[in-house]
This record gives sequence, structure tokens and C-alpha cells, in this order.
Amino acid sequence: MGNVIRGIFALLKGMFTVLKAAFEPRVTIEYPEVKRTVRRRFKGRHHLRRYENGLERCIGCSLCAAACPADAIFVEASENTDEVRFSPGERFASTYEINMLRCIFCGYCEDACPTQAIVLGDNYELSFTDRSQAIYTRELLLDPVPAGGQPTPRKVAPGTFDRSIPDMKDPD
Repeated sequence: MGNVIRGIFALLKGMFTVLKAAFEPRVTIEYPEVKRTVRRRFKGRHHLRRYENGLERCIGCSLCAAACPADAIFVEASENTDEVRFSPGERFASTYEINMLRCIFCGYCEDACPTQAIVLGDNYELSFTDRSQAIYTRELLLDPVPAGGQPTPRKVAPGTFDRSIPDMKDPD
């Protein structure tokens, strides 16, 4: 008899919970018309940042690829020249690819980057219709040139000194 009473009490308690929830306001967000704000530490789509003068921060060191536990990043470096300059260092990433199907959004690439070139942003809208769309190239990842900056590759006349390049030392 005691088990029957406990069962009825449990049933009434469950029905009360359902009835109480029926009159609470709904928390459904009408996506994509209304987008939910993400938390401060959210790790979304990757971005390759630039300096204020327009030069790319990535120097092609491949530390991000070495730190990636999913092996989702491929970096191929090329040499900068005085005539054609992409980044302030000696090298730049001529090929930078992230396979978003393999990426686990851990942020190790962001932590490993010595120039803070790669950052995980707040964009969570990632969708692909085939596998080739999931490979984000350097052109897709690069942030736009900031106001007042120059696009890369930047042409610098041989023998001149460009003071807008952060890592270049004054020859004097």
C-alpha cells in the first residue's frame, strides 16, 4: 500500500512540475532574426588579424599548426622582400588553411601565436554544403584593411625605410 501512495505522490509532483512550466514565459530565440549574444570567453570562427597600418600579423612561424591537437591548420611560409612586403618580419604565411571539419575550437592556436595573429572570434554561424567549403584559406580568414592602412602586398622602394612597419629598425 505504501508503494502505491508513493507512486501517486510522485505522479502528482511530476504533473505539478509540468503545469508550473506551462505558465512560465518561453525562452525560445527566433534565430536567425534574433541572434543570441555569446559569452566573453566563447571561441568561434578564426580570424587572421592585421596591424593598424594594414600589414598582416602572421609571420608564418607555424607554431599554431604545431599546437593544434586536431592537426587542422596548415601553414606554408615564404620570404618577404623589400619590394613586396606582407608582414613586418622576414617571412609571411603564403598559405594558411584551417580545416574547420577537424577544428575542435580549443584555442591552442591562439595561445601559441607569438604575434597574436590568429584569434577565435564570436561568429558561430558555420555551415558547409561540401567538404571543400570547410577549408578556410588565408584570404577568407584575413580581417579587412583598417581605415588609414594600406593593403598587402605593400610595395616598398629598395633602400627606403618605412616607419609604419612595426618591427623594422631605424637604420640610423
